[in-house]
Amino acid sequence: MTPQPSRLISLDAMRGFTIAAMIVANFPGSEEFVYFTLRHSRWNGLSFTDLIAPFFLFIVGVSIVLAYARKRADGSPKGPLVQKIVLRSLKIFAVGMFLNLLPDFDFANLRWTGTLHRIAIVFLVCALLFLTTNWKQQAWIAALTLLAYWLGMTQIPTPDAGGVVLEPGQNLAAWLDRRYLPGRMWQGTWDPEGILSTFPSIVTGILGMLAGRLMSSAVSPTEKVSYLMTTGLFTAALGYFWGLAFPVNEKLWTSSFVLVTAGFAALVLGAVYFLVDVLGYKSGTKPGVIFGANAIAVYVLADLFALVFYRLTVGGKALNEQAVTGLTAAGVPPELASLLYALLFVGINFIPAYALYRRQIFIKL
Repeated sequence: MTPQPSRLISLDAMRGFTIAAMIVANFPGSEEFVYFTLRHSRWNGLSFTDLIAPFFLFIVGVSIVLAYARKRADGSPKGPLVQKIVLRSLKIFAVGMFLNLLPDFDFANLRWTGTLHRIAIVFLVCALLFLTTNWKQQAWIAALTLLAYWLGMTQIPTPDAGGVVLEPGQNLAAWLDRRYLPGRMWQGTWDPEGILSTFPSIVTGILGMLAGRLMSSAVSPTEKVSYLMTTGLFTAALGYFWGLAFPVNEKLWTSSFVLVTAGFAALVLGAVYFLVDVLGYKSGTKPGVIFGANAIAVYVLADLFALVFYRLTVGGKALNEQAVTGLTAAGVPPELASLLYALLFVGINFIPAYALYRRQIFIKL
């Protein structure tokens, strides 16, 4: 636990509200009653919930630049930095494994992938790239990775299917997971955070690093906003048109999905930066800043609190079921009741986050 350095309020707020949105999406009052936009797309397409994970990885990329740019510029030895990066990645991955074991610690059916696992890998690769390459090389790596993924997924036949297939469980990524991914897969025969789709997810982090380089540059704040908004719009549009040939799909993390979501993330960052850091409109950002200051810690706490608020039974029903049943009996629409309980759960997680923030405790894995 270390004191927090000075940082962009807009970035912390965006990170925090992204984590809050992740909790809302992951922990509805009832899985049966959820507004459409708060569900992940069943396959192709884009919902609000589909934006959450790429937004966080984009923010990881921005944060890498802000965290390591000065150390890289002043000639700090790379060896100790690499050791810290690798160790932090391993710790994030290990926490993800711990959460996957809850609550039964069933090692025989352990899943080796997940949100924290992907964050750990993206952070590791992107941070090492930042230390060893320049921004032009990073841009080329990103472009070539997206092109290679597109060609691989659309030109290499899936062995089990006898041709090129992009359907659930029948595509090349699913086939590779079945052959090489250890442990249980989220969907039985395939995993949305599997081996092949991790490569384009790294590109999401790289695009965040490119945005971070802009944010740490010497150009004026208004120019930063202009560049973010312009490139964000162009990137999202490019992703949309690419999606006509290679559909926007979160579960495959398609190349078009990378561009559309990174473009949206750049637009949101540009807007929030302009309002908060340029114009000084900080009202309403405090909850996001508080969540953002201990983002991964809050994510872990949410999973731990869920053992109580979603598994503890009262009168034969879990607390979330009791709450949703009570609200619907009072005339609240089921989807709204489910959302209200999710927001209550966010508020519960806010309490320890606020306590840590007040004491200036910032947990770094």
